Amino acid sequence: MKLARIRLARAAATLNRCRGALPPLVLMTDDERLTDPLAAARALPRGSMVVVRARQSSHRAKLAQSLRAVARARGLTLLIGNDPALADRVRAAGIHLSEDNARQAAHWRAKRPRWLITAAAHSLAGCACAHRCGADAAFLAPVFATDSHPDGAHLGATRARTIARLAPLAVYALGGMNAQTASRLTDSRFAGLAAIGGLAA
Repeated sequence: MKLARIRLARAAATLNRCRGALPPLVLMTDDERLTDPLAAARALPRGSMVVVRARQSSHRAKLAQSLRAVARARGLTLLIGNDPALADRVRAAGIHLSEDNARQAAHWRAKRPRWLITAAAHSLAGCACAHRCGADAAFLAPVFATDSHPDGAHLGATRARTIARLAPLAVYALGGMNAQTASRLTDSRFAGLAAIGGLAA
């Protein structure tokens, strides 16, 4: 697992050379698929990012507080998923919005101009919407088959690379990301890679 994480981090760093202002590697927390998000965050290279996602607000708040401490100690960027109030409380670097909530980016860009704001996207149109609304980056998913949606369709490397090339903002690849699948994206326009299970400690 450690070697796989190192390879994934190297692939992300290679992609990020043209998008150096953004963290290259992103850990997405997940209630079901990431049993120890604190250990996973501690194993990240310095300069990586963590996006806190949790269905229950009480669990999300507790997780955010714990990860805030890890982020400070490890030099990580912390974003809170779909919860701007919590992002304010824990003094996170910004927020991550679902595709349905992407239009809220304009409001939060005006209210918190220093925040890093990202949004989920499943197509080029979704990336364009995130850009119009003021997001800094989009998380394009699922690029490859993923355990999160085992029966769902995925974009595939060729289509995802095309979207990343045409998108008007920085794009992260998410979905089925591991060292092997990441190698199919290393000469593309992605700003970096995001993973759940691929970054489990």
